[in-house]
Amino acid sequence: MRILVDLNLPPAWVATLRQSGFEAVHWSTVGDARATDAALLAWAAEHEHVVFTHDLDFGAILAASGARTPSVIQVRTQDVTPEHLARLVVTALPQHERLLEQGALITVDEARSRARILPLKRD
Repeated sequence: MRILVDLNLPPAWVATLRQSGFEAVHWSTVGDARATDAALLAWAAEHEHVVFTHDLDFGAILAASGARTPSVIQVRTQDVTPEHLARLVVTALPQHERLLEQGALITVDEARSRARILPLKRD
């Protein structure tokens, strides 16, 4: 699984994810720091990466667009450092791998992880 770490997460996540067997890259090394969230999503879809973010806007963008890709993993906690969240994130990735390959929004917090299949639909 290839993961694109958003700017709002520390670059240290790249090493943490790689040590856990995932291919990872930080947006600061492949994209423009001033790029819109939509541009980041487009890059991730084109390069077949899952977006890893702390930004809740990605869920709204996916819902509004009806997109089926890319998958997004969002963390919902104040402390977004690998030291605090690595165990939870690294556990959630293989747990939801099949869904991530098909298109999903995965939310991880300190208590659990949950998945929504793309495209997201407003009810």
